[in-house]
Amino acid sequence: MFFNQMHIRWQELLAPQAELLAEIEARVMADLDSIPQAKLVMRAFELPPEDYRVLIVGQDPYPNPLHATGLAFVVPPGTHPLPPTLANIFRELRSDLGEFMVKTGDISPWANRGVMLLNRHLTTKGQNSAGHLLFGWDKFTTSAVSALESVRGEKLVAILWGLRAQQLKPQLSNSTLLQSAHPSPLSSYRGFFGSKPFSKTNRALIQMGEAPIDWSA
Repeated sequence: MFFNQMHIRWQELLAPQAELLAEIEARVMADLDSIPQAKLVMRAFELPPEDYRVLIVGQDPYPNPLHATGLAFVVPPGTHPLPPTLANIFRELRSDLGEFMVKTGDISPWANRGVMLLNRHLTTKGQNSAGHLLFGWDKFTTSAVSALESVRGEKLVAILWGLRAQQLKPQLSNSTLLQSAHPSPLSSYRGFFGSKPFSKTNRALIQMGEAPIDWSA
């Protein structure tokens, strides 16, 4: 199921990981408290890698079952209040780009504009961050990031927030890397605020000859 939910290009690139993904799926499906819903787990892979100019790496799905959507940092339309991490992202977005239109926590349109919103672990246990830490997702997403860079090469900007995301630096040696602390309330004041990832990303894309990202939501 998980493998077949990916775009055919990802299936081609990640065919060597099919067995690993099947093993992860079996463990996920055995956990009745797993989130997000099974049909959303591979949502970050619905578009081909060629469509992505930017990679943003999160850690785990939101532990609240009502918030987990299959895309890193995205919550369903109408979510209020916003998860603190997403509220901090919006705070930095406004600080970085000035007066900016952000109406909703559903930032999934970013994906259609060229931003891959990928969590390191694509599932967790409800109400338990890092609940599936040992399921093998790290290995799978490492392979996915390597595949993305093999396609995009130097035409990719990777935004790595926090230590877990920064573990992927070896897989992104040809990409433009933007790194800072994670936007969660526990670490946001250690270098996330003021890091200006959105304007820096767009400047880097323009220098590559790529279109900038529309960060509105």
